Amino acid sequence: MRRHKRKGSKWLVNGILGFICLIWLIPTLGLFISSVRTPSDILQSGWWTIFPHHAWKTADQVTLPKDTDLKQLIGVLGQNYTDDQLKTGVNISDGRRLIWENRRNRIVNVQKKEWTANLNFTLDNYKNVLGGKQYEITQPDGSRKTEKGSNLSRSFINTLTVSIPSTVIPILIASFAAYAFSWMRFPGRKTMFIIVVALLVVPLQVALIPVLKNFTALGLNGNYLGVWIAHTGFGLPLATYFLYSYISQLPRDLFESAFMDGASNFTIFTRLILPLSVPALASIGIFQFLWVWNDYLVALVFIGSQPNVQVLSMRIAEMVGSYGNDWHLLTAASFVSMLMPLAVFFALQKYFVRGLMGGSVKG
Repeated sequence: MRRHKRKGSKWLVNGILGFICLIWLIPTLGLFISSVRTPSDILQSGWWTIFPHHAWKTADQVTLPKDTDLKQLIGVLGQNYTDDQLKTGVNISDGRRLIWENRRNRIVNVQKKEWTANLNFTLDNYKNVLGGKQYEITQPDGSRKTEKGSNLSRSFINTLTVSIPSTVIPILIASFAAYAFSWMRFPGRKTMFIIVVALLVVPLQVALIPVLKNFTALGLNGNYLGVWIAHTGFGLPLATYFLYSYISQLPRDLFESAFMDGASNFTIFTRLILPLSVPALASIGIFQFLWVWNDYLVALVFIGSQPNVQVLSMRIAEMVGSYGNDWHLLTAASFVSMLMPLAVFFALQKYFVRGLMGGSVKG
């Protein structure tokens, strides 16, 4: 009886988790599908139309006389309809539908429902959004429009230039600090650790203006060094506290044996602490990288929005204002910005749970 209850609760938990994953997956799937659809398809139908569905398809066309008065009843296939009915589509007795194809030229579509799937995919959206050259797109009405590419490749490189040092530097410093707080004894250790923990509750926005004034006075504003230092300072408290929770739970016998063999603190740190702390380092590395990669405010304040230093978050925000109706560009740009965080997470996810759970159990 108890075994059946355990199985039932396990299925319930797995079902709830699967449902939550599905909710998170659907928008991502829609974003990806939209990014590989043509601009006209995006404007005319939803992304879910790539799956088999029942939809109206044009089976025939009726061309009315050029002098047909649209203010009067319009005769089509032996029946009379109003202009408004033909605009929205009107069902006839045999299950077909009549709808305007070209009102100006008096062409009416005769449609019937069929199973269909819109599988018209293209990679041009990614080519146009990553490049800076001009290209042409076809509108739903058949006209062609010339656009200029968004050149996201430059912003992608800028974001990597900001994110990698802003992830490595604070984690390296925090690992040294966490080892010192965990296994070294020095005056003011507890007070300094309390200050580090207290900094976790300080809002980022409070420090922006004072730090910006100091950076401007030192000439650090508007370049990568300034934003590296800013991300390092803002990321250090959480990284130090997180790594302290892991490193402080490592077996004491390891360090006592190393000290007895004459190892220095630096040797212990490089030969013991770092190899044993890989799960924790990977976990906090994922958090720090995701925060820096998706950051908009810190990058905007400390490096500005000039095209040569713009990061992806700023470039995409600018595209929302400039290309608000060009969903084919926005979806492609959004998916490009997701690729690197996804790659980092899947590369390090095997350490993720181990790193999170490492400081929760002693021994």
